[in-house]
Amino acid sequence: MTENALEKARAAARGLEGERVVLGVDTEVVLDGLLYGKAAGADEAREYLSRLSGRSHEVWSGIALVEKERERVAATCTTVTFRELGSEILDWYLASGEWRERAGAYAIQGKGAAFVRRIEGDYWNVVGLPVALLIDIAPEILEGTTESGASLTSPVADT
Repeated sequence: MTENALEKARAAARGLEGERVVLGVDTEVVLDGLLYGKAAGADEAREYLSRLSGRSHEVWSGIALVEKERERVAATCTTVTFRELGSEILDWYLASGEWRERAGAYAIQGKGAAFVRRIEGDYWNVVGLPVALLIDIAPEILEGTTESGASLTSPVADT
């Protein structure tokens, strides 16, 4: 996932002028060594969520910061435990459409919070941006600039 995050950041950085920092993030859900990315459709989303039901899984995020010739990457993991998910709650969630474009077919910050029994680690990692890890690899963001003086408040392209 750090490779995907780095590719996203590099792609967004191409053609940008001036002092810019680009952040790329890639998140995957892992259960029993298998990756669960974005579900292709509602049936696959139901399958993913059914497999996660009543179990603990890992949410891994890779982040990458690209600034001129400097690149920084890191990864982090959060463990999420789901409650047992019956047909009614799955039907409700799938009908909401919230599962679309979500690793593991759920969004913890939305209706998907109803699935969660416990979380161990960084909540923001599960949302999709591990803020604590970002500050670890780039503490200068708290001041709004990088070591080279590039602004961190500039909009970033979504890739």
